[in-house]
Amino acid sequence: MYTPPPFKPDRAASLGFAEARGFGTVCAWDGRKPVASSLPFYLSASADGTPQAFFHVARGNLLAKLANGTTSWLLAVSGADAYVSADWYVSPDQVPTWLYQAVHLTGPVRILSEAELGAQVDALSAKFEHWLLPKKPWTSDKMSAGRLEAMKKAIIGLVMTVEEVEGSFKLNQHKSEADFVAVAGALSDQADTSSQQIARLMREARPDAFAGEINRT
Repeated sequence: MYTPPPFKPDRAASLGFAEARGFGTVCAWDGRKPVASSLPFYLSASADGTPQAFFHVARGNLLAKLANGTTSWLLAVSGADAYVSADWYVSPDQVPTWLYQAVHLTGPVRILSEAELGAQVDALSAKFEHWLLPKKPWTSDKMSAGRLEAMKKAIIGLVMTVEEVEGSFKLNQHKSEADFVAVAGALSDQADTSSQQIARLMREARPDAFAGEINRT
């Protein structure tokens, strides 16, 4: 991942972003072309603290045949993004750009055992059911044993040992305070939630720049 220094988050921030997002695109190489799938995941750590990304794919997915435990895969995780018009800057001679957050996790992937798969399915659903609180979480024990086993046989559990963590949080950090505030304000006025989210992230990144501004709702 190409990341200019002003946009580079630290390792902990990158992993925290990926875990909070919980959805990304997994990509592997089959010897001729890239193979990719978009899927949910969760992060954990091995006994020595090495990050691990757990996910699963349909048994018929080509990715299941490429998990040899040695070849590196890529898990690309994206967040909000927004177009920035050059007209929004205070300074002259600016160009349009795109602001975004993204993290790439890279490492070898192996197939989970049957017992590991059961734990992975439960942990993955628990992660996202937690988002729905105070709804009572769904758990796999609500399914009949036969149906649950049939569903598990239709998938392959996978785990990536994360050897490299790369991030790019491009939020115009390199711009002057006046330009930074102007762009954040313009993004706040856009109708789409992604632009508004980028504006909130910009305010969180440089709160002092907005100290004299009336709070936006």
